Amino acid sequence: MSRKVGSLPGPVARPRCRVAAWVVSIAVAIISIGMDPNHTLANQAAATPPVAKRQPKDVSVHGERRVDDYHWLRERTNPEVISYLNAENAYTQAMLKHTEPLRQTLYDEMVSRIKETDESVPTRIDDYFYYTRTVAGKQYGIHCRKRRSLDAPEEVVLDENALAEGHAYFALGAFAVSPDHLWLAYSTDTTGAEAFALHTKNLETGELMPDAITNTYFGVEWANDSRTFFYTVLDQRMRPHRLMRHSIGKAPAGDAVLHQEDDPAFFVGVTKTKTRKFILMNLGSNTTTEVHFLDADDPGGAFNAVEPRRPEIEYYVEHHVDAFFILTNEGAKNFKVVEAPVATPGRDHWREVVPHRNAVKIDDIDVFRNHLVVYERENGLKQIMVMRLDAGESHHVRFREPAYTLWTGENPDFEAEELRYNYTSLVTPRTVIDYNMRTRSQRMLKRYEVLGGYEPGHYVTERIFAAAADGTRVPISLVYKDGTPRDGSAPLFLYGYGAYGVSIEPYFISNRLSLVDRGVIYAIAHIRGGGAMGRQWYDRGKLLNKRNTFTDFLACADHLIEKGYASPGRIACSGGSAGGMLIGVAANMRPELWGGVVAHVPFVDVVNTMLDESIPLTVIEYEEWGDPRDKKFYEYIRSYSPYDNVRKQDYPPMLVTAGMNDPRVQYWEPAKWVARLRALKTDGNPLLLKVRMNEGHVGASGRYDYLRDVGLEYGFVLDCFGIKE
Repeated sequence: MSRKVGSLPGPVARPRCRVAAWVVSIAVAIISIGMDPNHTLANQAAATPPVAKRQPKDVSVHGERRVDDYHWLRERTNPEVISYLNAENAYTQAMLKHTEPLRQTLYDEMVSRIKETDESVPTRIDDYFYYTRTVAGKQYGIHCRKRRSLDAPEEVVLDENALAEGHAYFALGAFAVSPDHLWLAYSTDTTGAEAFALHTKNLETGELMPDAITNTYFGVEWANDSRTFFYTVLDQRMRPHRLMRHSIGKAPAGDAVLHQEDDPAFFVGVTKTKTRKFILMNLGSNTTTEVHFLDADDPGGAFNAVEPRRPEIEYYVEHHVDAFFILTNEGAKNFKVVEAPVATPGRDHWREVVPHRNAVKIDDIDVFRNHLVVYERENGLKQIMVMRLDAGESHHVRFREPAYTLWTGENPDFEAEELRYNYTSLVTPRTVIDYNMRTRSQRMLKRYEVLGGYEPGHYVTERIFAAAADGTRVPISLVYKDGTPRDGSAPLFLYGYGAYGVSIEPYFISNRLSLVDRGVIYAIAHIRGGGAMGRQWYDRGKLLNKRNTFTDFLACADHLIEKGYASPGRIACSGGSAGGMLIGVAANMRPELWGGVVAHVPFVDVVNTMLDESIPLTVIEYEEWGDPRDKKFYEYIRSYSPYDNVRKQDYPPMLVTAGMNDPRVQYWEPAKWVARLRALKTDGNPLLLKVRMNEGHVGASGRYDYLRDVGLEYGFVLDCFGIKE
């Protein structure tokens, strides 16, 4: 768990920030510092910005007196706090009212590119083909299956739209069908707080079992008896800390606790091997993991450890016949792959299969009976290496675009000779491919349509490098419409993240066309703290190296100016969650670069949050930011924490978002930051706070509601540029 904006849940940890389409929200500028005085946003004189009162709270840290003027905004049940947040929302609405016609145009435009009634590529599991479809006008997916043939009658397994009725927010967490295909275990969140209610449904009768299991997290896995499943529950700090076992027909109150993790830096997760032989209990912090395995045919048995945890050692396990393939960083900064017998899986029996390489990071592995698939990253780009297990020979799947990304598809069949993966780039829509690992041939199963006559050849994608202050080469991915001027006159949007080793991938988003078609150059800065260039790239942007993240981002902006992609004040910077911290620092350090800023659920009150162990995620994130109870970390974090470094100076136009139910970045962080900015900034540029009162970290959950949010942000952006239609 971390402040990655909505990243897909991993086996042991959830980051504070989700790398998804919605974080590609953009703020842009039109002149060198701030906004044109004739600009519409600057002239909303009828709207008066709210002023948060000051109620200082004093604490002493390492002998230093800290004063937090806006600590009272943490009181989420205080009517004055709710009144203030509502006033901020009313102010934002008033300031952006003139953009409503443009926002409607943008919304209609974005919807028009979507094939609203569509379905995913079916995945065969035993005798069933499973797929998800969408229907025009419906917010959520419908999960379906067909037996034996795609021409068979459709069975609706679960309709998210029916579950979402009456709720302002809805998210599906677990979705796990039993091995005999009779039962479905699924979980739902209707607040955005990421505490899920787990339900069990009989797929033959449609009957729901009477008792929901509350306060669960994402993962659910079935034993092979199709009557027993395993799940995790949350503690008071929203940490999945227990692994539980449940039997169909029995009251959840009697569920067995199989493991309770008492180390507050560790999370508990559960997965199942592709071979269906083992249930895996995954225990992990940000830097250390431990895996236990249980025979899936013996759900009442005991878990056994593969290898006891050791500080700073990570390992991840896949099963193959009578062996485990293990991805580990032991003596291998960029990871290596080893093999060990199931009977004696400890490190004394590890045999190297894929060695460590300084220039190549291994991100993940997948195991089939005849092949080992290794997902690698070299020079910032993903690759697929396929190894024949019977012969030991290997080859790579090659890709030609200068900036692209890929990820594994659904590959549930251990016996398969074909690997399913997804490919996309800044100009190529998501494409689902089956690759024959033996013949090296491939079939394109589906390219998701972009309606309205989209032509990839009308757009240019590039990958360039900026030089950081210490000489490090930092990659930048770019996309723009063919013919866009390269003389600094075009507006440019620069997105960054730079935390948790997460790489912001150059994937296709049709919504982005609403900006690019209007002349905006779109750029991603692959800065240190992320994982684009290997594990060292991450290590050199965390803890006492964190400032590299910020200076890399600024170096990217300077390089884009130098090369004619942009000019000072015509760059917007944007980021979300931990990336919002980056944006806050960039606004404090170099406000003259930015004509506009969008910060989504920004993690900006770093010192106060990391000093408070009662806040979800704080303890586990000592390994990311440092523990400020240690003076050297306190002073270092304080030197960049955006909330602590707001000062009297001009700031560019800013749009900030927050989620009232956000468990990763508490709503009060952006609220406090905006309040302090209002009190200290010396310009007349707009500062807007949008608090989503019924949502969490990722904003609106419905696909149409989400586009309304994008339209709000894009309307702000284009209005800043002076672009109307």
